[in-house]
Amino acid sequence: MKKWERTHQHIIARTAPLFNQRGFSGTSLQNIMEATGLQKGGIYSHFENKEQLAEAAFEYAAQLMEERLGEFLARAPRTAIDQLQAVVEAFATVAFDPPVAGGCIMLNTAVESDDAYPMFKRKTRYAMDAWVALIRKIVRRGVERQELSPQTDADEVATLLISTLEGALMLSKLYDDSRHMERATAYLRSFIQTLANK
Repeated sequence: MKKWERTHQHIIARTAPLFNQRGFSGTSLQNIMEATGLQKGGIYSHFENKEQLAEAAFEYAAQLMEERLGEFLARAPRTAIDQLQAVVEAFATVAFDPPVAGGCIMLNTAVESDDAYPMFKRKTRYAMDAWVALIRKIVRRGVERQELSPQTDADEVATLLISTLEGALMLSKLYDDSRHMERATAYLRSFIQTLANK
């Protein structure tokens, strides 16, 4: 890797936690310079503006979460029940060991962007769409293989898993108490078992 590429990646990796913890509006150029050890010119020789850097930092953080999810899925048996459990277990780790400091990049960015930053809202929806699509695929394949009940609705399962996990993560962070995530994952483990084709 060339020096320019190393510096480029260094900037992204060092600023991803800043944007995830402070948000886009709460992260100043001074914060970025302190985190990277670079001056304004050094940063802006790699990125046109703060928006472009924040976008790259979001993509980096989302990629780390995707890699973690992939690791959990690769270790789990290929049945739909086990794969859904792996999704839950992978996400549960974000409560106490986030890939990027600050928690779930999608939750944080979705809350901050809402109507204020349409570009970040689109980015977040795109990343969330991939997660929803993964759960739908697991469920539909499980129904086809008769591992899951034929009445199992892929969209309902995706909504329930994601909203429960994101809500539990928010409560865990708000109260600095991982028991919220522990309760949610225990419930989801039981729920997933009810989907099995009897």
